[in-house]
Amino acid sequence: MEYNDDQIKHILNVYKTQREKDKEIYQKRKQNPEFMEKNRERSRKYYEKNKDNRRCNYQENKQLQQAKCSYHYYLKNNNIEKFKEKFPDRFEMLENINYFKDQKPLESIETSEEE
Repeated sequence: MEYNDDQIKHILNVYKTQREKDKEIYQKRKQNPEFMEKNRERSRKYYEKNKDNRRCNYQENKQLQQAKCSYHYYLKNNNIEKFKEKFPDRFEMLENINYFKDQKPLESIETSEEE
């Protein structure tokens, strides 16, 4: 199905106005105590239903989060080399997921004290 430029502009404008109207309706509706209570109840049910999934996700990502926290701690204290020596497994884990991208994790930030 091919659309010309005018049709595409019209479709985008209709979508944009609809999204704006929906947002306005929600902003009015979210102040309603009845809506708030229904929303909270729905959230509680979802949380209760998916407790095990949340626990499972936490356990799966626990080591990765520990590695990231340790890395940022040593980065803040300018001791990246010490991090690599003390936690080679965590460093390797972060390298495997390409966490460093543009960073240079092997080099500490040197501050010049010559002022």
